[in-house]
Amino acid sequence: MRLSRKDRPLYLQIKNILKERILHGVYPLGMNIPSEPQLEQEFGVSKITVRGAIQELVQEGYLEKGSGKGTKVIRNKAASKWSKWKHFTEILVEENHQIRKEWLRAASLWNEAGSELHKLFGERCLKLERAYHLDGEPYIFYEHYLAVTWKEPSEPELEDFRDHSFYEVLEEWGVSLDKLRDEFTVALPPAEAKQFLGLADGVPVLKRLRYSRDAQGRLAEYSVGYYNTELQSYIVDYDA
Repeated sequence: MRLSRKDRPLYLQIKNILKERILHGVYPLGMNIPSEPQLEQEFGVSKITVRGAIQELVQEGYLEKGSGKGTKVIRNKAASKWSKWKHFTEILVEENHQIRKEWLRAASLWNEAGSELHKLFGERCLKLERAYHLDGEPYIFYEHYLAVTWKEPSEPELEDFRDHSFYEVLEEWGVSLDKLRDEFTVALPPAEAKQFLGLADGVPVLKRLRYSRDAQGRLAEYSVGYYNTELQSYIVDYDA
């Protein structure tokens, strides 16, 4: 797997990749992650780099190292500053589903005057498309719009985001979110979402809109997600 040499230290990139795999059930609770030599080969890095990544996850309580027994997953839930309730994907992983995320496209947009995106962000914004697979089946198609523009000479590449969670990407860019608002409705998906989800014409889906604002109240992120609830219902699990 290719790592970006211009981003954060390699051991932190590997740590985040392993953490994502733990949170999405690729490495199940109670099971061992691949051995250090296997990870060295996969990422093309040194033993010291791999050990640094693993040590970070041990300190955060996700992994436990046993002498001669490998490195075991002992926690598969992320702490959230937003709520004490479980995330939807955490519930699915606990129910023995496997979640795989996929970054599809990334592009800097010029927004047409009078359009919804122009009203939200002005002339330019960054658009990211990603998707979720549930047990190998296409399940969620997401479009994210951000109040940041790409400052590199060329367009952003998917390798800049791959194996990072969406909110890790925001954190890396210095985007701090203070308030989130979710809205849910039922709608027909646009062509790209319909094609990815493999739906026939006229089949409605659950549509989720998220508005995220920074500490000054400015819109930092606007996201639209399309869920194929014929495959799996959206779950909110409230624990007292």
